[in-house]
Amino acid sequence: MSIAFTGRRLVVAAQLGAPIDQSTAALTCTDHFPGQTMREFSRIKRLPPYVFSITSELKMAARRRGEDIIDMSMGNPDGPTPQHITDKLVEAALRENTHGYSISKGIPRLRKAICDWYQRRYEVTFDPESEAVVTIGSKEGLAHLMLATLDRGDTVLVPNPSYPIHIYGAIIAGADIRSVRMTADVDFFEEVERAIRESIPKPKMMILGFPSNPTARCVDLAFFERIIALARQHDILVVHDLAYADICFDGYQAPSIMQVAGAREVAVEFFTMSKSYNMAGWRVGYMVGNQELCHALVRIKSYHDYGTFTPIQVASVIALDGPQQCVEEVRLLYQGRRNVLAKGLHEAGWMVEVPKASMYIWAKIPESYQQMGSLDFAKKLLTEAKVAVSPGVGFGEYGDDHVRFALIENEERTRQAIRGIKDMFRKDGLL
Repeated sequence: MSIAFTGRRLVVAAQLGAPIDQSTAALTCTDHFPGQTMREFSRIKRLPPYVFSITSELKMAARRRGEDIIDMSMGNPDGPTPQHITDKLVEAALRENTHGYSISKGIPRLRKAICDWYQRRYEVTFDPESEAVVTIGSKEGLAHLMLATLDRGDTVLVPNPSYPIHIYGAIIAGADIRSVRMTADVDFFEEVERAIRESIPKPKMMILGFPSNPTARCVDLAFFERIIALARQHDILVVHDLAYADICFDGYQAPSIMQVAGAREVAVEFFTMSKSYNMAGWRVGYMVGNQELCHALVRIKSYHDYGTFTPIQVASVIALDGPQQCVEEVRLLYQGRRNVLAKGLHEAGWMVEVPKASMYIWAKIPESYQQMGSLDFAKKLLTEAKVAVSPGVGFGEYGDDHVRFALIENEERTRQAIRGIKDMFRKDGLL
């Protein structure tokens, strides 16, 4: 059995909430640690191999051979953090009183800046003491929130395809996942309603993220109004990930679920500084909303960490309260890259959908390659076009007919990627 097949099989099994076959898991372990007998850990057994590591290892092997690989796989911003933010970081780090332990919920100034940002942006008011929590990036916050609130036997609704932590945060916490299909051929809200009707026991939580990673799907405020009404009707907690609030194009503006009347009764929302401010490595984000969920997150974080380094939090205050032209520059950068990549792929006959938001293009695999599945097609792009992308199966089995391009290469390198893809198509007789 190949590593690729093993990884794909385990991804699908875990996302369906199915138990992972022990012999398959054992094969995977011995693939990575030949000749060793591996101990079994119950939480780890529920996790498949991280499928993206397969393409990452192939990418690194190609680069070691001297090949020029255009890396559009991970959504890792390539630009520098704006100067006024880094200046504040340095200033705060040079102070003698900023190097001790911070506090898990975040410094008061940053929590106030978060609430002010929501007031300016969405005209929603939060209490900095009880309705805002600073997190070590949104990924940590999401994982710890689920660990604090979910248990074995709980059911969680998660879109499929979806960002991996939305799925595996719940699995690590011991909960069962009910995948809710989110593909172009279905009405996602109707799929949510059906999942609630058919789930026994009733779902405890649903995890959403719009604009979506990986699909770049967008929703309007009316969609959130329907979601909140449904959640209140069935007493379901809602966790929304708003990572791409600022990365929107063509006049689209991403709404906040917290704009909906009554949302804070059942919902919380995460935001991260990573994308809007090119602060991915800084690891700072936050959650706002329902007081009970905020309290639960603060409680578990108080056992797990001492919060983000204080100078990073001080600089984050400046990011949120300071000039926002840098955010517009980031947005325009991604819009330009989106335009170049979409135009080039269309010229190659690959008619991808042009996204209204996010830093991704979610590309359906061309018909001639559909039978390969996303992992093998991603390998082909890497080997023959010298372009690294993320296989859609890593985001859920319903993503296996797509790959994800991250807009993290400049326009010149993006054009180089298009040339490589066109060359591959020509060799295969498609162009």
